[in-house]
Amino acid sequence: MQAVSTEDIESLVEDMHYIPGHFHLDLNLNCEPAGPLRLRLRDTYLKQESLEGELEAEVGYLQSAVRNLLGFLAFHLEHLDTAEEIFRSICKEDPGNLNAWANLGYVYDKLGRELDAGECVEKVSHLMGLDGGKAFQDEARLLAARCLAEQAYVHPHDVELDSEDHLRERLTAALTLYNRALSYGGPLVQKEEKRCWCFKMATIYIRLDDIVKTKADSEYSRVSHYNKGLKLLKEALELEKTQVKALTWCYIGVMLERKDEFSTVPMSIHDCGYSATDPLSCYGTAINLASDDAFTLNLLTKVFFLLGKHEMAIGICNMALNVLPDPELNWQAYCTRAKINMMLYIRDLEMVKRGHGGVPDRQKLSEARKDLDKVLSVRQGVRTHLEMAQVFYYMGVDALQESLLVDEGAVNSALVSLSHALQFEVGDSLPDLHVLRGRCLWLKGEEQNAADCFKQAVELERPGGTDTTALRCLLQALLTLFTQGGPDQSLAITQLELWVQKAEERYPEDIVKFVLRCLYRTRTAEVTELSRALIRTGRLDIVRRLLETVVPKQNKERPKATSFLFA
Repeated sequence: MQAVSTEDIESLVEDMHYIPGHFHLDLNLNCEPAGPLRLRLRDTYLKQESLEGELEAEVGYLQSAVRNLLGFLAFHLEHLDTAEEIFRSICKEDPGNLNAWANLGYVYDKLGRELDAGECVEKVSHLMGLDGGKAFQDEARLLAARCLAEQAYVHPHDVELDSEDHLRERLTAALTLYNRALSYGGPLVQKEEKRCWCFKMATIYIRLDDIVKTKADSEYSRVSHYNKGLKLLKEALELEKTQVKALTWCYIGVMLERKDEFSTVPMSIHDCGYSATDPLSCYGTAINLASDDAFTLNLLTKVFFLLGKHEMAIGICNMALNVLPDPELNWQAYCTRAKINMMLYIRDLEMVKRGHGGVPDRQKLSEARKDLDKVLSVRQGVRTHLEMAQVFYYMGVDALQESLLVDEGAVNSALVSLSHALQFEVGDSLPDLHVLRGRCLWLKGEEQNAADCFKQAVELERPGGTDTTALRCLLQALLTLFTQGGPDQSLAITQLELWVQKAEERYPEDIVKFVLRCLYRTRTAEVTELSRALIRTGRLDIVRRLLETVVPKQNKERPKATSFLFA
């Protein structure tokens, strides 16, 4: 193959405004970690694990998009051999895939295989149309369009998108790339493939709508996103694949449910002919289309689960299990049903704590355990063991008073499940695992071990995070160790002072004040005793912080916290 000059490549790139491959994209994955490397690797691993389940969900060339992304994630996990294998397999099965050839060349370059990397560069140059005649230009434009669509697919799957602004940036970038793909491909893109891109764009507009509606000028910004999203869904309905068509009807129902949130009905509803359409009829159409397809039913379950429609989700999940009850082939449905039952139980438990509702139905725990047992018999996973531990934990505590141990055997079983979860690559880096482990140890009277677990959980929270669960548990545990007295009382004081300082470095200021305020209000006598001890030893900083939190600031959003032992 004739060598291509660098100037030719740069000229072509400048004219076409695209560069094949993933490693140059403006993604957090391609930059230094915002926090500790350990947290970046954890988030990347979990992202990879969730994506592996999406391979079957994608159709046509978008399957290559998922595989390219999996190879990209494998590279950033320093699994270069796996990345090479993934990219090579795409090149073999889809020889016109620009991203796969560019990514493979990047991996070869990192491995020091210069000749192989050079061959990949030449292949990319050829596919981009540098050495082709006019007849090849149409093919080159189509390949460029697919390249851009695959790059668009990557952006919403970036890591460290903890703030809404960062997520919004990635979603907007994805839409820009999809629009470029449609522009490059034009009539060259087959209708089915184009509609798949339209469906992806529609789901992004729905996610943007979720973000924008919390802003002060939400209605003005939302109307545009809403109208574009609904029109794209209307176009995606022409897809032949039943799976995507069912999901499209489901999302149309979601959009129609939101119309009442606007002061004026968005015009896209009338433009698309949905003026008389009821959201429930859309959901019914989606379910009917998927009625004999367990995989599509699972996808619908996931949508309803994320929407908070738990009862509807569990009904569709039951349909999926009736179609395909084999846990080896349909383990996702068993996992989802167990997760929903746990969420419903915890929801009822929270209502009881607020003085509403009756005793939570513990049968939900038994059903969740049965489902997870079936999954673990065919497939081991860190999340499955963690969810089983959560089930055992709630079996071990009182249904009305979470701090009361009623079944030590169940709590011991929870600790065993957690030990299994810790055997996995990222198990030790999950803060919710250490929080749950600390709760179990606290119930068993092992206060110091529990405090050590809570310390690990706090250290694993991303800097700037707003989840107060680990910090609240830790400060409650250290305060209890102080009030127990004994020779370790001075150590408990030192630890309290140290971890309040660490918390101020890791969490936003208002979060730390909120947690200290809760600590003072729920355990006033112990905090008062602690303050006296701190004053006697001349440690006035933490006393000053506690006093500053007594009068809360107004109009502050309440930080989030999950159910925890010390309520």
